[in-house]
Amino acid sequence: MTADEPNEVRIKTKLWFGLGASGESTTNWVFNVLAFIYYQQILGLSGTLTGTAVLIGIFSDAITDPLMGSISDSFRSRFGRRHPFMFIAPIPLAASVYLMFNPPGGVVDDQTLLFVWFMVFTVLMRSLLTLFAVPHLAMGAELSTDYIERSKVMSYNNLFAFYGGFLMHCFVWFLVFGYLFEDQGGQLHGPAYQPIIIFSCCLIIMTIFGCAWFTRDQIPRLMAPKNTSPFTAQKLFGDIWDALKNRHYRFLLLGLFFLSMTIGTHETLSIYMGTFFWQLSAYQIGWLVISSVIGYHIGFALTSVAHRHFDKRWTIVGSAAGLSVFWSTAVTLRLFDLAPEDSSWQLVAFIISFGVFSSGFGSILNISVMSALADIADEHELNTGRRQEGIFYSARTFFAKVTNGIGHLIAGIALDYYVFLPSGAVPGQVPEDVLFRLGIVDGPFAMIFGLIAAVIYSGYRIDQKYHEQIKLKLSQAKDTAPIAEEKGM
Repeated sequence: MTADEPNEVRIKTKLWFGLGASGESTTNWVFNVLAFIYYQQILGLSGTLTGTAVLIGIFSDAITDPLMGSISDSFRSRFGRRHPFMFIAPIPLAASVYLMFNPPGGVVDDQTLLFVWFMVFTVLMRSLLTLFAVPHLAMGAELSTDYIERSKVMSYNNLFAFYGGFLMHCFVWFLVFGYLFEDQGGQLHGPAYQPIIIFSCCLIIMTIFGCAWFTRDQIPRLMAPKNTSPFTAQKLFGDIWDALKNRHYRFLLLGLFFLSMTIGTHETLSIYMGTFFWQLSAYQIGWLVISSVIGYHIGFALTSVAHRHFDKRWTIVGSAAGLSVFWSTAVTLRLFDLAPEDSSWQLVAFIISFGVFSSGFGSILNISVMSALADIADEHELNTGRRQEGIFYSARTFFAKVTNGIGHLIAGIALDYYVFLPSGAVPGQVPEDVLFRLGIVDGPFAMIFGLIAAVIYSGYRIDQKYHEQIKLKLSQAKDTAPIAEEKGM
């Protein structure tokens, strides 16, 4: 088999395809890590209103995902059905990120106006991200029909997504918060966010445009149905309904529903945990990325191996359980005074040791689920005669984002009504009972949802043998189709 055959994807294509994920992860990193604490601690918006704005924005994003999936599945142009949207997205997306972190002075002074500003630009930013992300993922599924090769393609997507977040992490914690603005309070100093936003906007434009431009040569070989109907709302809901009829798809969605609540809670509280719970400096928080570096590379390297020796079902179940347990273990141990002293480098090493396992399992889980969705799309084509990767990826993302947003809202409400952490809090001066309650939310409470997800994921049962049968039947159907057409059937 040569690199020009449909089943094998050239390294160059994998690299440029993966680059797009780094632009998406940059956007998500800025939003997930910085936006909540920027509005709640620095601008003074209540945790509940901040969480509500995030939920509304993510919910609107979730609605546009299947919409974009259905549109891109049906879209026809000489530039393909995915790439036109990928070219449009980067500049407006970067502009929305910039404006989100730059509300006018009159807006900042009014809680209602500040809430509306944050909500509007959250909605806008996440909708524009959808314009790129959904066609991008759907294109990835179309690059190959091979069970293992798809896992490799999605591995590159996952790897570059990690590197986008890794780059932002290092830039923010080591250079900006840990060096340039260390004496001014780092992550609790408002002006420190401006160089971060400018850098991230430039990175978003370059990576997303680069992905679209350097994968345009794949447009002729991307799988596209011969007959596609134009987009309508009725077609959209029909596509979603057809997708939900797939048993394996339903189990992936339900598992994702619970897992995303765990992820949303952790994402919101991560910077709070480093700053207030662990009382680490910005420089020390920066070093926590070591766990992600090691863990994600281990996951990247082991996923294809795992799929050769274990069904994707058990790989998904095991990695979901591992992610949930190890993500919360360090915090849980600290609640029982079984962790090193706060602010110490021994504590940093302690957190990293658990983070390696958590990140590794997270990497394997993400790649496995993305690959499993492509297999489900094959099963769907066999049963319906239609290829609809866009709707499968986008509907999956819909559920992930809605429940992720719920996780953000839960964290915001918890900060206001359970943890009682006020705006403008000072590290080292927060009462112990407040810190204990913060740990409960980020530790045992968040873990429960992830373990429920692991149990539900066991309902997915497309193994390699079954997938080979699907491919064989699809091949036979395609071989007989021209004969039938010639006979006027």
